Amino acid sequence: MNQLPEIPPLPDYAANIHLARKRQQLSLEQLSQRSGVSKALLSQIETGKVNPTVGKLWQIAHALRLEVDELLQDPTEEERHFEVNRGNQITSVAVPECGTVFRAISPISMADDLEFYHVTQEPHCVHKSPPHQAGTEELIAVLKGSIKVTAGKNTAELHKGDFLAFAADLHHTITTTSAEHSEFQMVVRFAK
Repeated sequence: MNQLPEIPPLPDYAANIHLARKRQQLSLEQLSQRSGVSKALLSQIETGKVNPTVGKLWQIAHALRLEVDELLQDPTEEERHFEVNRGNQITSVAVPECGTVFRAISPISMADDLEFYHVTQEPHCVHKSPPHQAGTEELIAVLKGSIKVTAGKNTAELHKGDFLAFAADLHHTITTTSAEHSEFQMVVRFAK
């Protein structure tokens, strides 16, 4: 009896699609528009919940300006994600009415997953934020001064060296309570 050859495992095309999309700084919405594949289906493909048809894989590959076989290759260690965001690429956003400056440290390619900020805020300033999308979290590490964070019915006073994680899918405020300006790192982590 002839024995069939062992079938190798399926290549990680989901990770390859995700990495290619991030490298090109495309959102799921943008890739959907380019490929004609719905945003919901793209999300399910990238997370490995759904196997795409050959036709859908073809559409996605060409929207990413890749050949289908590039999506079916196992990435080598040299191709693994390694992205530098230089200081001259960092965008600062000032909120003048409250004396807060957000420096977006993370590259735009990460914006679907998380945003990483270095924040400075003048004394007694209050930054008010509306709710983010459901399931979003904010993580804060205080580097200088003191701040008060209120999220919904919860409030915490934080000092240099303190850390806070909170649900940011509700109204929240950050107030500098020290006589000097405050400085903190903030990560906004979006729900999958």
